[in-house]
This record gives sequence, structure tokens and C-alpha cells, in this order.
Amino acid sequence: MTLRAVGLLSPGDMGHVVGRVLISHGMPVLTCLEGRSERTRMLARKVGIKAVPNYEDLVRETDVILSILVPGEAENAARTVTRALRGAGESIVYVDCNAISPATSRKIEEIITGAGSKYVDASIIGPPPRREGTTRFYASGPDVEAFEALADFGLDVRRLGSEIGLGKGIKMAYGALTKGLTAISTQLLIAAWRMGLFDALVALFEDKQSEQYRRMRRAVPSMPHRSRRWVSEMEEISRTFEALGMTPQIYQGIAELYRFVGSTSLADETAETMDPNRSLRQVIELLGDNQA
Repeated sequence: MTLRAVGLLSPGDMGHVVGRVLISHGMPVLTCLEGRSERTRMLARKVGIKAVPNYEDLVRETDVILSILVPGEAENAARTVTRALRGAGESIVYVDCNAISPATSRKIEEIITGAGSKYVDASIIGPPPRREGTTRFYASGPDVEAFEALADFGLDVRRLGSEIGLGKGIKMAYGALTKGLTAISTQLLIAAWRMGLFDALVALFEDKQSEQYRRMRRAVPSMPHRSRRWVSEMEEISRTFEALGMTPQIYQGIAELYRFVGSTSLADETAETMDPNRSLRQVIELLGDNQA
């Protein structure tokens, strides 16, 4: 499939790095910044993503649109693109890469295909792809070939099958572990801090759970500025388990933990303004003393 350009919704923390990879491999990337923050606009300019005035122009000038957003915005983004498709009389391949449940993905598929376009169910595993080999895109659906074409432009695309929901399912299960462990670590460390047991617990972890403690030291300090985005992801994981006949309550509780962290001043930071040298102890102290 020959592609003219890729549309991107939206060039945020993950999206702008994905855009940079595509551009560095020769694929033009366009976006519409209507309603986006000044930080998002700065990130787009920084990597050379071209901004078009409106969504109708975006669907006219691109062949594939990648949706990479906060999970709670995924459905509204699809509806915005659908209105543009109908207004412009165009069709595209719409690739939803967001951390949403298979059921939500199937709902978005209906929105996109109802406007005469193709839909790919995808997810991103790993950090923003600043280094080769760190980030994978898993995808499923009957039209996944269009997304696989971006493997020629720097993306590591893995096909899971033709069924919508598989691309999301792997993200839900994987995120349940990685973000779940970070939340559990945060919760128990805050509890230890409030009981005056933080140092004793850390010493116990270093002796008996050294590998897990190393993970805590890496994961927890870098979490607060992402916590607000992770609330809706945990809610989607909860819905996924509930649809499979399993308890949704575990990840409803984890969503509440991230909602608490998101209510603190630490969550106001960005990747550019957070202190990369802030220790695990300092983060837990700030959260432990906060009664929000």
C-alpha cells in the first residue's frame, strides 16, 4: 500500500515520539491541533509534525490516522474524525492505538466503519519509541495490512489476527501487570510511611525482595505525572475483566489510587518539568503526607 502521509491524534508524550520515528524514516506526519494545549503544539513543532487547520483537511491529506490519546478521549476522537470524513467525502484507515477495552474498541469500529472507512484495533506496548527495539505495536482486524505498511517507516508492528479486540486485549492484560504493580507498590509504601514503617519495610524489601524493590525505585518516581491518564486505562482494564466474568473491583481500586495521586501537585508536572533525580522516598513522603 502506497501512503501519502499519516495523520496523528495527538502529538502528546507518546504520539509526538511516534511521529518523529515516522518522519525520520521518510513518512510525512500531519495533525490537527484544534483544542490542544500549548505543550502539545510545542511537541508537534519540535519533531516536525505539520499542523493542518481542521479535521476535514486532515482526512483529505492522509491515508492512515493513528489515534494515540488519553483512553477516555478515544471515542470522542473517533466521532470527530467521522464527522470530518462525512463532511469531506473521504475514507481512510483509522488505527486506534489507545489503552481501551475490547468492547470499547468494537464500539469505535462501528463508528468508523459506519462512515465508510476501515478500522484497525491496535495497542502500544512499551515507552515512547526513542530507542529501536523498545516499543511494539500489536494490531488485529480484517484491514491490519494498512497499518503493517508502517513497519517500513520505523514502527515495530505485530499482527495478532483478524478479530477486533485482540489488539486491545493484549494491552489490557499487559497493563494490568505493569501499572498494577506500580499502583500496589505505591499504595503499600504510602501505608508504611503513614505507620512510621517506611525505612523498616525498605530494609526488608532489600533483603527479601531485592528485584521487586529495584522495580519500585524505577517505576514509582516516574508515575505521578502520568497518573491522571492512567485512571481511565485502569477503568478500561476493569471493564475488560468484568466482560470476561472476572471481578472488576481490583482495577476499580487501582483507578482510585491513581485518582488520588492525580489530585496532588506531583501530577501537575510534565516529562519536561519533573525532577528526574527525585527519589522513591521523596515521592512517598510527598504522597504519604497528602490527605487528598
